[in-house]
Amino acid sequence: MKKIGIMTTGGDCSGLNSAIYHITRGATKRGWAVYGIIDGTDGLVATKPVVLQLDAHSIPPEMAPIAGSVLRNGNTGQNNSFERAVQMGRLPQFTKQLKKALAEINLDAIVLIGGNGSISLAWATRDIYSDLQLVCIPKTIDMDIPLTEKTIGFDTAVQQLTRFCDDLMLTARSHHRWFVVQSMGRKCGMLALTAGIAGGARAILIPEIKFDVDNLIKHIKHSDTDYGIIMVAEGVTLRGHSGEPATMISRKLTAAGISNRTAFPEHMQRAGITVPTDRILAAQMADAALNAIENNETYVMTALENGEITTVGLDAVVTSGHPDRDPNIDGLIISNAMVDLDNPLLIAADNMGIYIGETK
Repeated sequence: MKKIGIMTTGGDCSGLNSAIYHITRGATKRGWAVYGIIDGTDGLVATKPVVLQLDAHSIPPEMAPIAGSVLRNGNTGQNNSFERAVQMGRLPQFTKQLKKALAEINLDAIVLIGGNGSISLAWATRDIYSDLQLVCIPKTIDMDIPLTEKTIGFDTAVQQLTRFCDDLMLTARSHHRWFVVQSMGRKCGMLALTAGIAGGARAILIPEIKFDVDNLIKHIKHSDTDYGIIMVAEGVTLRGHSGEPATMISRKLTAAGISNRTAFPEHMQRAGITVPTDRILAAQMADAALNAIENNETYVMTALENGEITTVGLDAVVTSGHPDRDPNIDGLIISNAMVDLDNPLLIAADNMGIYIGETK
């Protein structure tokens, strides 16, 4: 009988519990024992790691769509994290402790549900998992993981952000006012772009495309309305300025005589009841992860490719896309998926008269 572990790491999002639910049910049907690791890698190096045996009834189906993770994702503010280990010069001891903890649990395989930082880190410290199979499932609201067309949690985040804009649009109309909405997404603009189109934004600013503030102002002033949404991704930068990009854009608009306010949906983008498409993706990726374990695959990630779920090597994931240095872990390179200039959504936005920057 196989013994498999599940852990969720990195930022939370909707769809994690759906993935845990389907992994547990699928593994139990195969006659495998399933263990949930509380607080991910942070929890493994705690004084008393908490590992719970799960069965098909651990998460009732009506609870699976709830946001967050029943296993929790760790507390990077504490001393038992990769970031703190690096800061304190204790990374070798930390990774040794992780490997020892996994050996004591005596697993055959582990399913790591994480974002691009967690997956890149798992590959960089892959010796930790050399004695068992490692299968990763991509989850992030940022949609910034290479080699997969969709990540768990993205569609629900789009729903949350769009609903936020829908509500703002009503007060914007009442007061003849523009709202500068700052989305999450880190250095990728896919969340801002997708929700911006869905929410009827008149301008969408993303890190991948340069923009001119004067042209943005002209676009707003010549709009056929005197209210609306200007979507700004959190990774946007303005030369010569520092701070929240939405705040900086808002100041420029105010100086140009355009009535506006900023709005920060913040972590509500990570919340919300998981939408059906994310639930379905979680089920498919859970099944693919279990199949990978059954087929003795290791160091792989489940991925949506051309409409089908497959697995790709972690080495391919971390060497694809756009590499960038991790801001918290010195020496760690993270590969990001970015919005390409030929993305159909960008083309559609431009054709609809949405200002998306200087693309020509």
